[in-house]
Amino acid sequence: MRSTTRLTTAVVGAALLLGCVSGPAASHPAEGKRVLVFSKTAGFRHDSIPDGVAAVRQLGSEGGFTVDATEDATAFTAKNLRRYDAVVFLSTTGDVLDADQQSAFEGYIRHGGGYVGVHAAADTEYDWAFYGGLAGAYFQSHPAIQPATVDVEDRAHPATSGLARTWSRTDEWYNYRSNPRDRAHVLASLDESSYTGGTMNGDHPIAWCQNYRGGRAFYTGGGHTKESYAEPAFRQHLSGGIRWAVGDAQADCRPENGYRPLFDGTTLDGWKQAGPGAFDLDGDGTLTSSGGMGLLWYAASDFSAYSLKLDWRTAGDDNSGVFVGFPPSDDPWSAVDNGYEIQIDATDVPEKTTGSVYGFQSADLNKRDRALNPPGEWNTYEIRVEGERLRVWLNGVKINDFTNTDPARSLADGHIGIQNHGADDQVSFRDIRIKELPAQGD
Repeated sequence: MRSTTRLTTAVVGAALLLGCVSGPAASHPAEGKRVLVFSKTAGFRHDSIPDGVAAVRQLGSEGGFTVDATEDATAFTAKNLRRYDAVVFLSTTGDVLDADQQSAFEGYIRHGGGYVGVHAAADTEYDWAFYGGLAGAYFQSHPAIQPATVDVEDRAHPATSGLARTWSRTDEWYNYRSNPRDRAHVLASLDESSYTGGTMNGDHPIAWCQNYRGGRAFYTGGGHTKESYAEPAFRQHLSGGIRWAVGDAQADCRPENGYRPLFDGTTLDGWKQAGPGAFDLDGDGTLTSSGGMGLLWYAASDFSAYSLKLDWRTAGDDNSGVFVGFPPSDDPWSAVDNGYEIQIDATDVPEKTTGSVYGFQSADLNKRDRALNPPGEWNTYEIRVEGERLRVWLNGVKINDFTNTDPARSLADGHIGIQNHGADDQVSFRDIRIKELPAQGD
């Protein structure tokens, strides 16, 4: 909420690294990371595998991570796997690991290793339950290669943040034996009306991520064709999945169900601007603050018990926040005086920086710093209000747990809003959604 002027480039560059696991996007953001690409097949063999291996090698060269490739399952020992931050199963098929190798890989995942499954990785190890859970779903069938429309559900994860809300591309589109939505976080799904041969009754995940048994798992159903690996959008998609799997980028990969949009990128129906400034909506479905100090608040309804999720990104040392629990008003200072602000600000005192309940309680700074993506990359807040308790998750990590004891304020009923702080502060938001929870005592 502070007043600020934009700092000089040199000072900002140093300040914005405060607490971040990785700094702003650079030529080699994953420097020191190592990835193993495994492409052994014991069933159908895709002729795109060499193209896929070459693409991952190129992504490693561009992103600063080392890539080794093998089809030799003896690489799966506890000692050797410790060398890698993630293992890419690139269109593997059938039973490719023996019992000892499976055990070594399970231990690797349980100790924080990363998994990236590409296309036929879902057509692999049907009798190994741990692997089935890790991949998220097993292959069932596929129609002919054809164009389809992909609905991008999560536009904060690095695998999908660079995509538009819909993504039209040609591939071999898998049907799966089960729907992973209840177990994994769906990043993108197929519009079954856009092609023929879909069998998942209109809910057809095609890319997802999850935190699994201590490790990170990302899967994409794309990648059947050679052309996929020359397609810039698919390469970016794959690169983002690898970056997240090796721990170079953070995201909320908990399952997400039951939310409804308050802002879906197309309209601001139900929202009102209080005070000066504005939020500008671009054709990509992104709101960016301009001017201020004002507040864009959801006037169509107030809320009591709920989980609010939204994605946000700063450009540099920018200031904004999410307000909750305030009464309706055309005065933005009413939210300051009567509600609570969950802050977005890289450089301030602890109780007034990112993840804090502004002026009242600092975030857990160690957890916040590990969970935070740097300027230029998207982050996701979950703000959960139940009674007078307010909890905050950043990219899936709980960083604040605050209870209101001020009799002049109440979290139990009120509106929500996002702040446009001032001319020097440009903060962007996407996909504001809410899930209402049972009231306490129900």
